[in-house]
Amino acid sequence: MEKRGLKQYDINIFKLNDGEHQYSFQTDAAFFANFENSLVEKGDVNAKITLDKSPSLISMKIYLRGSVELICDRSLDTFDYPVHTEASMRFKFGEEEQELSEDMVVITNNTQVINVAQYIYEYIGLAIPMKKLHPRYVDEEDENTEELRLIYTSETKKATASEQEEQEVDPRWNMLKKLKNNN
Repeated sequence: MEKRGLKQYDINIFKLNDGEHQYSFQTDAAFFANFENSLVEKGDVNAKITLDKSPSLISMKIYLRGSVELICDRSLDTFDYPVHTEASMRFKFGEEEQELSEDMVVITNNTQVINVAQYIYEYIGLAIPMKKLHPRYVDEEDENTEELRLIYTSETKKATASEQEEQEVDPRWNMLKKLKNNN
């Protein structure tokens, strides 16, 4: 995972005392250049990281604030997209390194450094929407979504009305259903 230019995102945990520790990192175009096929090429995101170390576990909270430059899916114009997100990871000490889940990683007792660059990059990526729209299209998109919601709501009301008609059945049929269920 060691990439050129990402050494500044190392946190030395080997001599870290138990308790809470604060770190701050800044991303820029050079940061994003370290990741192949990156969704983002430019961005100015401040990452504040809080590590809470105990003898068997390190809890990491990441607070990301800033913006990244995206390309609009509709017009191909560039625009700044605000990034405001929080995430957490846990590092558990164990015999061999492995990823247990998306937020739990096992590291060996001999691990001296955790490089947080990959985690910062991934959480910035998760903050980016699937459909990247320039802000001038957002209101238009909201109108289209509202129209679809209205169409869906009216279709649902029609379906509900037909279900009510089916429920208003001749009471004699209900008596026959009771007889059928008893057998």
